[in-house]
This record gives sequence, structure tokens and C-alpha cells, in this order.
Amino acid sequence: MNRLAWVLLVCCSAMAQLHRDPTLDHHWHLWKKTYGKQYEEKTEETVRRLIWEKNLKFVTLHNLEHSMGMHSYDLGMNHLGDMTSEEVVSLMSCLKVPSQWQRNVTYKSNPNQKLPDSVDWREKGCVTEVKYQGSCGSCWAFSAVGALEGQLKLMTGKLVSLSAQNLVDCSTEKYRNKGCNGGFMTEAFQYIIDNNGIDSEASYPYKATVYYEPACTQTVNHGVLVVGYGNLNGKDYWLVKNSWGLNFGEQGYIRMARNSGNHCGIASFPSYPEI
Repeated sequence: MNRLAWVLLVCCSAMAQLHRDPTLDHHWHLWKKTYGKQYEEKTEETVRRLIWEKNLKFVTLHNLEHSMGMHSYDLGMNHLGDMTSEEVVSLMSCLKVPSQWQRNVTYKSNPNQKLPDSVDWREKGCVTEVKYQGSCGSCWAFSAVGALEGQLKLMTGKLVSLSAQNLVDCSTEKYRNKGCNGGFMTEAFQYIIDNNGIDSEASYPYKATVYYEPACTQTVNHGVLVVGYGNLNGKDYWLVKNSWGLNFGEQGYIRMARNSGNHCGIASFPSYPEI
């Protein structure tokens, strides 16, 4: 490390020490214990502590506004609490939509068809446990195997957890997927077809409120799995399974606004496998 970098590091560390809120020490240690957080160096912990305090204040203010009816959802401090918004966006930005992607199925509504008011495929035994992608940008792989797991259950009557790691390792350049650096579900499905199947999670394990936010754009950068829909307190929602572990949202799930102008681009690039 050169002298200038060392001086900057020392200065940043000293400033960080001055700005920590000592009244939050107990809560910081409790949060670290809850989520098993450990930092190799004191400097890293100091930086993470400051980020955590900033996020905590944001969450507290947001929830106050939620109590006044200014937001449709509240927030909590989960395992991502010591990450900057840029780091979280980087973690999310794992969906690489192929440039030539196009819909091959067009849905036409039937006015005579009566749809149920709500659907939850978990209740039908078609959804496996929530998984955690870690710091690997593999949301596309979890979304793909989740859709296939449900189809296999409907076809065979057996619910088997499939290997996202198999896709991360093997559905690569030929399929324009890039492992932990992103990919797309339809390309993963093509790999499974070409490979005549996919490994189970057991044989190939992985290593590595209704949400409505007016500022959320239709720029898509994350892959998830829709497992149902419904209405909560007069608000239509999609029931979405994420791949950020059980500490995210409602035990790993989130209710995304439905019939709200393609909120967050949730209907922009749908895909599903057929067996």
C-alpha cells in the first residue's frame, strides 16, 4: 500500500470513529449476532457499521412515514443491512436479457373464463424451500429451477429441489449465460433440454406487505419466481419467491403490486418451461 493510500485509509478510519453513534452499540452487536456477521478487519467493521447506521435511520424514517399512510409497505433491517444501495443493486443486477429475446406466446383473455380471486402454488405443494444466492449473481438460475420444480411436481406428483449450481457451472457461454455474472431463464431452459435434464439440489448443492414504490422503474435487473397472486386490503399483488434467503421480506417472499402498470417491470420478460 502506498503512503497516500495509507494516509487516506487512516483519515477515513478516524472520521468513521468520530461519527459512530454509541447509543446503537447494543443493537449493532445484536444485529451481527442475529445474522452471523463477522469482519476480518476492524476498518471493515467500522465502515460497515456506518453503512448500517445510515440504513437503520432510513428504515426508521420510512416506517414512520408508513404509519402515516405515506407508503404501502414497511421495512426491516435484515442481512443486507450493512450493504450500500449500490452493493445491493450490484447483487440484484444478474438478469441478462438476450438482445434477440421475443415472446413466443401471446395471452388472450377469455371474458367467459372465471379465474379464482387468488392462487398460491405453495398450498398445492409445488414450491420448494426459499434459497439464498449469496453474493453470486445467479438469480436467473434460481428463477429457472423454481419454475421447473413446479412443473415437475404437476407432472410426476413429486416435489424435488433442483440444482441452481448445475446451471451456474454448465449453462455458460454457449447459452450466453455468465454464471455469477448473470444470465437468463430461457437460456437455462435450453441447456436443460440439450443436457436431457438437470441435477437435483441434493446431488449438486449450491455453494455460493404489498410492495409498491412509485420510484421503481421498468428497467429489469433481477430474476424471481411468481408463485401466486391475490388481494390484500384492496390491493392486487403477485406473490413472489426471491433467492435472498428467509430473512428477506416475508420469509423469503414478497408481494409485488399487480395491475399497476407493470410495476417494476414484473411482466416485461415472463418465461416458463413446458414438459
